[in-house]
Amino acid sequence: MAAPDLGISEWERSKISNQDANLMKKLGLSKKKDALRFPSEESYPTPPMEYRVSFVDHLIRGLSAPIHDFLRGLLFVYGLQLHQLTPNSILHVSIFITLCECFLGVQPNWALWKRIFCLRRNGSHNIAYNIGGVVICVRPDVEYFDVKFPDSVQGWRKKWLYVREECPNSLEYNIAPFDGSAKILRRRSWDAEATEEEKTATEALMTRICELQNTRGKELSEALTIANKRTDDLTLELAKSEKARKTSQEYELEKPDNDRLLDALSLLEIYGDEVRQSISDAKAAFSRLFPYFFPKTDEPDTFAALTKRFIPKEDLGLALRQENLKIGVEGTIALVAESQQSVDWAKVGDVKKMETKRWQSLIKAAKPSSKKILSFLGYKPTPSPSSAKPEVK
Repeated sequence: MAAPDLGISEWERSKISNQDANLMKKLGLSKKKDALRFPSEESYPTPPMEYRVSFVDHLIRGLSAPIHDFLRGLLFVYGLQLHQLTPNSILHVSIFITLCECFLGVQPNWALWKRIFCLRRNGSHNIAYNIGGVVICVRPDVEYFDVKFPDSVQGWRKKWLYVREECPNSLEYNIAPFDGSAKILRRRSWDAEATEEEKTATEALMTRICELQNTRGKELSEALTIANKRTDDLTLELAKSEKARKTSQEYELEKPDNDRLLDALSLLEIYGDEVRQSISDAKAAFSRLFPYFFPKTDEPDTFAALTKRFIPKEDLGLALRQENLKIGVEGTIALVAESQQSVDWAKVGDVKKMETKRWQSLIKAAKPSSKKILSFLGYKPTPSPSSAKPEVK
């Protein structure tokens, strides 16, 4: 008895969590306005105008709109709807396109694809899936990259949504209109193999793929595996540390010796608050100095921009001293003018005729009234802490 095709009955209300939405946001999938729309209460996809049906797991594996010409060609040759491919099949297509364009220097082509991949039906003894009912897999006799896919992507069929087309009025570059009831019909193209001419034409590309696997590509793969394990270990250790911190418990690393990554994380945890406080204090100090150095300029918003203003080619200290000297001279002139005394201003700068003792006596006489003089000039000196010793009782 043939296995039943569930068809429309497979669709149900979409269940996209906040975690899924945040993941797509971090990956930049929802950066453009109205790029994605999430279903509301409908249990069967009814995409709005200019939108197509897709899945969260398809998007995070490289699917985007408008879809790549090669993927659109595959769907046409295989007679498939986009929702009929599994998430790992989408990832296979994404990797193949990247391999051709970035490493082989050619456009993704049908001849090379047939040498590596074939299609098979996805289902079990009792169920023949329509959503994700077709799997793209590597031919067993081909040496290809050992891509580690998860055995099962649980619940991906329930995470469907709507993707906005980049070219809404173009049938040539868009995903085919959604048809959730379209049945999967096996075609001869699913098992199509490369002809002898196609094998000859793609032999150099297959050789290059083997070279990428056996040289640096293999080393990078091993390094990536080690890095992934280290990341998992660090995540576990940090989770334990955070739990211990929240419960005020002591926590010790099991193997802290010669672990540079853990040492770096520990230093960041210890000194992070201190560094942030130091930066905050430095920003506050620069903000207080800014009006004196740049009286007619708006203060920058960021700390980086603020510090750059204090690292110019010219000497800011000299500019400030000159400005203060100018203010002092103008204040002195105003003070003399207010006293209504006659002054020969032409002789003010004559150093030869300056009597040092006379100036010293004038300064000494003015010292008791220095606060009044400063107040007249507009200065408000900040009080300094007294150097007198406190009285002992």
